[in-house]
Amino acid sequence: MAERRPTTSGELVRKSPRRTGALNRIPLVRRLRDALRRRRGPLAFLAVVGPGLIAGVAGNDAGGITTYATLGSSTALRFLWILPLTALLLAFVQEAVARLGVVTGQGLSDLIRERFGVRWALFAMVILLLANLANTVANVAGAASALAIFNVPVVITAPAAALIVWLLVVYGTYRSVERIFLALTAVFLAYIAAALLAQPNWA
Repeated sequence: MAERRPTTSGELVRKSPRRTGALNRIPLVRRLRDALRRRRGPLAFLAVVGPGLIAGVAGNDAGGITTYATLGSSTALRFLWILPLTALLLAFVQEAVARLGVVTGQGLSDLIRERFGVRWALFAMVILLLANLANTVANVAGAASALAIFNVPVVITAPAAALIVWLLVVYGTYRSVERIFLALTAVFLAYIAAALLAQPNWA
């Protein structure tokens, strides 16, 4: 029996029935193309940097902030040197994943199903479902805890946060959700103010 050769990205494109116009169906690709047609220079870059900025701050959710605070309080700045290394590895992984998605025009589940079969695709989707569910619960709990500082009852903020997320997912458009998230990234400027007010020992 002949050994099975790994499937390349090009073969995935040729096998996909949606290969025609696949790139044009990706919102970010369409936005980049339209922005480059309308304007040149830095403005074209700024027109498409929004999704990247949102993806960059997405890791600063409630669970992430709790982890940062806990680790920082116990280790101080001793492990700060790991940050550039992890950022470099993360950049490589995200670039490879983005390239695969752009080239094939397919999502993760489609690619896993084509390459490894339905069972592995189902297994991966179940794991992602559980992970996303846990992450959503943590974020809702984080929003409720944050507003509890202002004496807002958790029984109000938790359902309200879950309802807002549901409304955005069900009724929000790509552009409207992007604008909301992009505006919310300004909240992370509070990190700078918090660092200055805390007056840590930078040495």
